[in-house]
This record gives sequence, C-alpha cells and structure tokens, in this order.
Amino acid sequence: MRENKKPIGRRGLIIVNTGYGKGKTSAALGVALRAIGHGYKVCIIQFIKGKVTAGEHKIASRLAPHYEIIPMGKGFTWLSKNLEEDKSMAQRAWNLVKEKISSNQYNIIILDEITYPINLKWIELEDVLKTLKNKPPMLHIILTGRDAPRELIDIADLVTEMRLIKHPYEKGIFGQRGIEF
Repeated sequence: MRENKKPIGRRGLIIVNTGYGKGKTSAALGVALRAIGHGYKVCIIQFIKGKVTAGEHKIASRLAPHYEIIPMGKGFTWLSKNLEEDKSMAQRAWNLVKEKISSNQYNIIILDEITYPINLKWIELEDVLKTLKNKPPMLHIILTGRDAPRELIDIADLVTEMRLIKHPYEKGIFGQRGIEF
C-alpha cells in the first residue's frame, strides 16, 4: 500500500518504460503528442534507430517547431558488423542528450532505447544517473528500452514495465506500418 504523502507540487519527472513487451517507444510518443497539444517542446533522441522511415520521423516536419526527433543509431545492434562504430554513435548520442538537457529549450526529452547502450557499457550508467539528478527542475525525461538497470528504476518517478503476452511476429506476421514503424 502507498504511503499518504503531502503533495510537493509540480516538477519534471523521470519516466522509464521498460520490459519485453511492445509499446515502450509508442507510450513515450503518446506522451509527446499529448505534450505538443499543450504547446510544449519535445526532443526525441533515438539511440538504436537510424532510418528515417518510421511514422514518428515522417510527422516531424508537420509538428515542428514543437517536435524534434534525432535518430542517432544504425539499427539493431545484434545485426551490426561494426560494434565499435555503434559504441561511438551511442556516445555521440549521449553527448547530444547532455547538450539538449542543458539548453533549456525543451519541456520533454525522450531517450529512446537508451537502456541498450547503458547495458552494453557504451555509456556510463553513473554519468546517466548524475545527468538525470542534475536536470533542470521542470524538465521531464522519458527513457525507454528493455532491462532498465535497477539504479535507473530507483531514481525514476514513474516506471512502467511492458510485458509480452502475445505478438504477431510469433505467427510470422511482420511489423505493420503505423503500428511498429
């Protein structure tokens, strides 16, 4: 049971969407859409995705200047032929995240699939935690990806675990435009 605590007012939240089920990025994009409806500015930095073919990329020009999406990866790491290049790209993405956080230009920053480079030790967890703890007070940050580290879960204000129950891929049905990309 939750403790009854006196409300502390509003502040920027740290939100983690993790787990093996589908919907981590989709949930973050839903928050982005809601925030844009309120006139907020959103920046999404994608650590794994690199192709600009998904719906969230195609809508970017129509939602500008409230919506910025920056794919910084090359695709799924398990298909990579050059992990050192992937590591370097993840580190560049993390440096960009720190710039965006300190810019005070955004209300929400989404770090899509950041748990993969953290777990692969391409980005130092301690640096991520320090950056999150020192973020501007009203900035919301959403982190997505499987296997969120315990330390990240511990500092988050909201954590949702997506649990896979059933997926069409198990029946040989490929990703669908508008659903998966």
